[in-house]
Amino acid sequence: MNKKNFFWTVFLALGTSFVFGQETQVNEEVTELEEVIISDSKFELKREQSGKVITKIGAKELERSQGQSVANVLSRVAGVVINGNNSGAGKDLGYIIRGGRNRQVVIRVDGVTVSDPSILSGEFDLRLLSVNQVKEIEILKGASSTLYGSGAGTAVINITTKQESKEKIAANFQSSIGTNQSQDKVNYDINEFTNLTSVNGTLGKVSYLASFSNQYTDGISSAKKLEENTSVSNFGDDATSKYNVNARLGYRFNSNLKLGFFGNLDQFSSDLDSGAGVDGENKSSNRQLRAGANLEYKYPNGSLTLITSYALLDREFKTDFPSKSESRFYTFDVYNKYNFNNEIYTVIGVNGSNSDYNGFNASGRNAILLQTINDNQADFDIVDPYINAVYSSDFGLNINAGARLNVHSTYGTHIVYNVNPSYTYKLNNNYIKGLASYSTAYITPSLFQLYAAGFGNKDLNPEENTTIETGIEFSSNKKHVFSLVYFTRFEKNFVDFVDTGNFVFQYQNVDEDFTTRGLEFEANSKLLDDKLSLRGNFTYTKVDEDVSNIRIPEYAINANVGYQLTNKTYTSLSYQYSDKRDDNFYNNVTFASEPKTLDAYHLLDFYISHQLMNNFNIFGAVSNITNENYQEVFGYSTRGRNVRVGFSLKF
Repeated sequence: MNKKNFFWTVFLALGTSFVFGQETQVNEEVTELEEVIISDSKFELKREQSGKVITKIGAKELERSQGQSVANVLSRVAGVVINGNNSGAGKDLGYIIRGGRNRQVVIRVDGVTVSDPSILSGEFDLRLLSVNQVKEIEILKGASSTLYGSGAGTAVINITTKQESKEKIAANFQSSIGTNQSQDKVNYDINEFTNLTSVNGTLGKVSYLASFSNQYTDGISSAKKLEENTSVSNFGDDATSKYNVNARLGYRFNSNLKLGFFGNLDQFSSDLDSGAGVDGENKSSNRQLRAGANLEYKYPNGSLTLITSYALLDREFKTDFPSKSESRFYTFDVYNKYNFNNEIYTVIGVNGSNSDYNGFNASGRNAILLQTINDNQADFDIVDPYINAVYSSDFGLNINAGARLNVHSTYGTHIVYNVNPSYTYKLNNNYIKGLASYSTAYITPSLFQLYAAGFGNKDLNPEENTTIETGIEFSSNKKHVFSLVYFTRFEKNFVDFVDTGNFVFQYQNVDEDFTTRGLEFEANSKLLDDKLSLRGNFTYTKVDEDVSNIRIPEYAINANVGYQLTNKTYTSLSYQYSDKRDDNFYNNVTFASEPKTLDAYHLLDFYISHQLMNNFNIFGAVSNITNENYQEVFGYSTRGRNVRVGFSLKF
């Protein structure tokens, strides 16, 4: 029996044992908890009180995503495209939400905005995070600068990591192995390894958590051989490795006052090719060391919170033209929340940050790195006072409104605001909610766009976004939820990479104003005593044709069918469709940019898990079952059919 047949036989046998190794079901009474939403107000409000349609990815769904990346999980959300998440593990990621780009998305981890000032758009690299350390994720779409500051033009991704156990000591071990191959490889070698170890607990007034996770991936070339290059031999595989160290310590003085400290070390390194359709022997590394503290004091009807974080980030590229960056990002957020008789909820706060970085470049692979960007110049501060209030009436009217004064060391002051009314009509356990919102955002250029040697532009103006949306949400017995949202987003001072002539490129503001509009439909249902779950979403995105719409699908569909075979066995089938997309290919022979069209694609994934013991769970998964051949970025590989198995042990 050859290796391929042997692997499939083992996997099918494992799946069969899951399905038929059923045990007597135990009748357990399950209490249906109210879903609470935090992102649009910083208060824990019921979903029906929120004037937004917020997508929440809970602990169960994340538990069923072991071995995947955070980007994989986010790509299932309506209106969200994480470009590159199905390519080789070392491929950089594009956050395309409602037709926007990386610089228009704010990412927060445990209430702290995370960023890398040395990256082109200043975004946080999601490749640094491990999904098995995450408890839940909320995605708030639309301009949200009032609560979350500069950059929140199209979305805010709020990530909450796993918390400490209430027991004195608890431990969690997770491990998975799998294949990692493109469509033209069918050898099913084991090339992906993911592990997590976590110890946590509570001893009296002290809580603690320490975890370590790592992932190693090989088997795929980053670049894909172009059809016209028939003389080129097969490309070499590009390996990646990642590890995360996470530590947290908390002290609860009493029921009203608690203090916490945290520290994270995240390291990501990868082999790289030389470009689209071009093999190469290059390497990159990305390292983040982040530490901070949080303090919360509760008093009758309110609380005062302080969160602060300091990050050191280093990035290095060993290519024909090596580069290196050293950046620092400090942020704080102090705010007071007050609840007036469960009808008016207010937040008053001050949010600030400081960013700077040093950049180094070399003229050749063996040349000496010379400093081209100095942190004495590439540095700016932001201090923003803000206020937000939610009115939630007992007759169904809800109003969420607020304003923020952006105070920027380079760009002075600018006001952003939001108005978000909604009305909820309730009948027994059902409700129907109508919503509308008008919100503005302010996106300052990154330090890279301002100061990059050769093509930085210190005369750039900040981008301005305005989002108008309207929608409806229906919920029945907490079992069926349907929502439909239409949005229009207006952009001013769009920053683009422009050819100024003779192949001289520079970041410049585009004179024209642009518009993006779209439609997002989501449906979630639980049937057959909650054993059967159905989830799906449809997204339509229309980008103004004068704006670059690179890699943005006009239509996208996600669907998932999950079934609880027994109280210990769960299985699901997921489907994803992406419409054709436009792309550009830089031809290093003609030195010209060539327009390309990426074909539409369909992906089908299978998952199954079984609880062998109360604290021991095993799972298996097959991704891209049909071995669909497609590209997310022209000239780069994507993952074909792959298999993954693993276990989770808790005690």
